Amino acid sequence: MQNLFKEKMKGESPGIFVGRIIVGVIAVIGLAILFGYIIMWLWNSLMPDIFGLPIINYWQAVGLFILSKILLSSDSCGGGKHSSEHSSKRRRKHKFKAYCGKNCKDDFSEWEHYEKFWEEEGSEAYKKYTEKIKEENNKNTKEN
Repeated sequence: MQNLFKEKMKGESPGIFVGRIIVGVIAVIGLAILFGYIIMWLWNSLMPDIFGLPIINYWQAVGLFILSKILLSSDSCGGGKHSSEHSSKRRRKHKFKAYCGKNCKDDFSEWEHYEKFWEEEGSEAYKKYTEKIKEENNKNTKEN
């Protein structure tokens, strides 16, 4: 850890290094405050009019932001953001393959003939199909 600290300070005075840390901390605090006000403004300008919900104050907006981060965070297992995104993509891909293996054809080569079929026979076949449906409906109405 000490070597990393020395590498970061290489060529800089300690005052500049500490100044950068202070500016970073102030920027993070500023963004947190800004997010609270943005959430409060968005809530108060949309939710009461749309859903009839009460207006909220700054601290309620901050709490709402924290609650949403807790509830909607995809990093619930503690594996890191990238590893959880990767594992969830892998799970979705696995589920799709399992579903497709049961319900889909893996070979889509037959679809290459679809356009040609539709141009040659599709519209005529559709007309026959609609006539068949109309005849069935007429038979059903006559029976009732």
